Amino acid sequence: MANTYSQILIQAVFAVQGRESMIKPEWKENLFKYIGGIFRKQNQKLLAVGGVDDHIHLLFSIKPNVALSDLIRDVKANSSGFINDERFTRRKFHWQASGHSRTQNPSSTRW
Repeated sequence: MANTYSQILIQAVFAVQGRESMIKPEWKENLFKYIGGIFRKQNQKLLAVGGVDDHIHLLFSIKPNVALSDLIRDVKANSSGFINDERFTRRKFHWQASGHSRTQNPSSTRW
């Protein structure tokens, strides 16, 4: 559609399997950069990423032709693969199967 504008902001939160404290400060920034790369590859825009030792938060815009579940699946699969390939943890790393996503009102988002 020509001249179509959409702004869909999503806040997503997902946790380490079993809510274990596995995300360490020593490599957390590398993880966040890697996740940013996943978004860039999929032509989506990651606006903010943060988290603590057992979960992360993502704020991003998503295009209307992309399924949110597919994007989250890819982020989880690729980022856990990155963590395991880099051997950041002694045990195999997994994200929890469930998570939380919701739309975010742009006017109430602090930048």
